[in-house]
Amino acid sequence: MENLQVIKQRFEIIGNDPQLNRSLGKAVRVAPTDISVLVTGESGVGKESIPKIIHALSHRKHAKYIAVNCGAIPEGTIDSELFGHEKGAFTGATANRNGYFEVADGGTIFLDEVGELPLTTQVRLLRVLENGEFIKVGSSKVQKTDVRIVAATNLKMMEAIQRGKFREDLYYRLSTIEIDLPPLRNRKEDIHLLFRKFASDFAQKYNMPTIRLNEDAIHLLLSYNFPGNIRQLRNISEQISVVEEKREIDGVLLSHYLPQQGRNLPSLINNRSSESDIAKEREMMYKVLFDMKSEINDLKKLTQDLMQNGNNVQFQEKNQHLIDKIYNDEEGEAVKDEKVQVVYSNDDYSPREDTFDFAETIDEDETLLLQDKELEMIKKSLERNKGKRKLAAQELGISERTLYRKIKQYDL
Repeated sequence: MENLQVIKQRFEIIGNDPQLNRSLGKAVRVAPTDISVLVTGESGVGKESIPKIIHALSHRKHAKYIAVNCGAIPEGTIDSELFGHEKGAFTGATANRNGYFEVADGGTIFLDEVGELPLTTQVRLLRVLENGEFIKVGSSKVQKTDVRIVAATNLKMMEAIQRGKFREDLYYRLSTIEIDLPPLRNRKEDIHLLFRKFASDFAQKYNMPTIRLNEDAIHLLLSYNFPGNIRQLRNISEQISVVEEKREIDGVLLSHYLPQQGRNLPSLINNRSSESDIAKEREMMYKVLFDMKSEINDLKKLTQDLMQNGNNVQFQEKNQHLIDKIYNDEEGEAVKDEKVQVVYSNDDYSPREDTFDFAETIDEDETLLLQDKELEMIKKSLERNKGKRKLAAQELGISERTLYRKIKQYDL
């Protein structure tokens, strides 16, 4: 087994982070076997180095090594690319074609972004992993292949399995050994080393002096989050090497090349809490509506009790149709634009008629309550979305035009 430092020099891997060393050590130990390996980690952490190490240190090193980016191949042709096809299998198949699994027989196939494979292709890949068999597209003949599969993904595989995007049985076949590479933000001591290596490479490539960072720039570089990981650091180094005339870079100059979006502080509200807030808002709105309905029902009951104080037939005949109309209303709303006459005929009072506007009694309170709650919810939504009407409208479940009208109505 080769020394880890020799491996790093051979494959141009920079860094002494303990987690990186553990991952490299695992790759070196598993290389002599034929075990399938799944490499995980964020985009840009250098996952493509691991399969090269595994292949170079295996007994297959003299056979073919093929790297396939599964996410870059259209779904309609991925099966043909991997397993080949027969002439006439589909439109445009004018000749037989050997797929990667046939070409790489005896060697290693690296399936990058394996999480992007269609489910139908996953079934075919599972068969190769289980017994080394595959069938070309348009053929019925079973063929054998002896390949070592190393796959990589930046997806959270268990979440993909739960969403039905990836087969669980295939995941466990691929991840017999799982090697996880750390993100660059967790390798603080390696960031400046990598930058210096990239700066030296680009100085040689473009025939110019090497750029250097002063203390302020180094401190800024180490505090940056690097969402694009090593790939982003390499691009920044190349940009500065080519664009800047000064060869000593200070913090102010470096800050122009570090996108602000990547330097976010830890957020107190993630997507899950945001969804929770929306659910709470909906729950509050439903409660308001239910309370309002309860208040309206109480008002109806009060009105009915008031009407039932009359004890003559004339009262019932005169007002029964209004009572029926109130309680038969499907929406549970008050009767609008009706003048209700209540006839009192008790022993202590002389018969008289009182007229009141029923719609005014109910609709006014209801409208005010709805407007208050509507105004409150619109304000909160606009605050959460920093005044962006489109996002606020989506959250509230209304059109942007309707939200604009409400904003104008409430003079927000």
